Amino acid sequence: MRYLPHSEAERAKMLDVIGVKSVDELFSTVPEQLKLHEPLDLPPTSPEYAVEAHMGALAKKNRTGADGPFFLGAGAYRHHVPASVDHLIQRSEWLTAYTPYQPEISQGTLQMLFEFQTQVAHLTGMEVANASMYDGSTATAEAILMARRQTRRKKVLVSGGLHPQYRDVAKTYLGAEDGLVCYSADPEGKDDFTKDIDKDTAAILVQTPDFYGNLHDIEALAKAAHENGALLIVVVTEILSLGLIEAPGALGADIVVAEGQSLGNPLGFGGPYVGLMATRQKFIRQMPGRLCGQSVDADGKRGFVLTLSTREQHIRREKATSNICTNAGLCALAFSIHLSLLGELGLHKLAKINHANTCKLADELAKIPGVQVLNSTFFNEITIRVNKDASALIEALEKRNILGGLPVSRLDRDGKNLSDLIVLAATELTSHQDIDALALAIREELS
Repeated sequence: MRYLPHSEAERAKMLDVIGVKSVDELFSTVPEQLKLHEPLDLPPTSPEYAVEAHMGALAKKNRTGADGPFFLGAGAYRHHVPASVDHLIQRSEWLTAYTPYQPEISQGTLQMLFEFQTQVAHLTGMEVANASMYDGSTATAEAILMARRQTRRKKVLVSGGLHPQYRDVAKTYLGAEDGLVCYSADPEGKDDFTKDIDKDTAAILVQTPDFYGNLHDIEALAKAAHENGALLIVVVTEILSLGLIEAPGALGADIVVAEGQSLGNPLGFGGPYVGLMATRQKFIRQMPGRLCGQSVDADGKRGFVLTLSTREQHIRREKATSNICTNAGLCALAFSIHLSLLGELGLHKLAKINHANTCKLADELAKIPGVQVLNSTFFNEITIRVNKDASALIEALEKRNILGGLPVSRLDRDGKNLSDLIVLAATELTSHQDIDALALAIREELS
């Protein structure tokens, strides 16, 4: 869409209608010291084609994930998004990506969200899912609040394998409230926090695969939680893993939250992404967000409605479970289309490719002197310990045009002795040549 400026006559008419004499009056409430009192240091005029060329040159200074070997993960993953996804999300059936307040003109959006909920419930092994959350981190915080409401307890035990940024978001959500017990970083996935569960515990929260790539025994954690009347919250940052590992709901989870970015949504400079939340039917009244349902109209025709809306805009503030203002509709649509195109068999095959590539990555890195692979279990992400500062190694790899993973210390500043750890991910887009190039570069840098 090109910018079409108003004429002077049109501007004068608009100012007259709102009762001001000039555009400057519209900014009269802005303090003088905050205003710009001289023009920016820019050329006064320039042809459109020249501006486009200049902006293109600036954009070329950026490096994209496809410009060389790429091993970044840690909650946001580079996967192939079929071209058909972008084509389909632009169809007119999806009248709006915003909340479908008027069901009579939003049937396409409502049906999509209904199908999306069904897919999420099936993936997670739960009985009901909502019409999406903002992202995985805020969904995690909402799950903690939901567990507290359901159990009427405050204490929540948070595994040391939770993504550090998810942990920080949860702390921000809860503010100064006590009860959130966060355990230290656990790169090898061996921490046992079930010993601290008691009758005051609302929930225990575990991520699997966790921030370091480790898988966790959900059944054992569920048993420990339920024996004390607590709930089990399971966080999944790599939703593709559920194409290969058992669904958390089938293993005893009470609330499952996830980041759905891996399906249908590109990395996109960190967002927007799509949060998933699913739970058991008996907890539905405490679930935040919205629930789309299926019904019939006065003529008996199939129709879709907002069955449950728990925001204070819809019900009395004191009864609201959340103030989530909208669902991530467009991202949820992309997720749903991609998953529909894959189907159950396609999802399983894609997950197997991811795991196979990561097995090769782990095997090749384990051969390098000065590198230790910490994981005994993983899906498509592993953590390595190197015999030098991890950040310095990553910077050296970047100079070779290799994005070699994430230094743990960059995100987890609360943990101890993490400066030599790197988290790496491999997906279907990671070639064997990429892995060989990374292994060779690390071997040379550590020698």
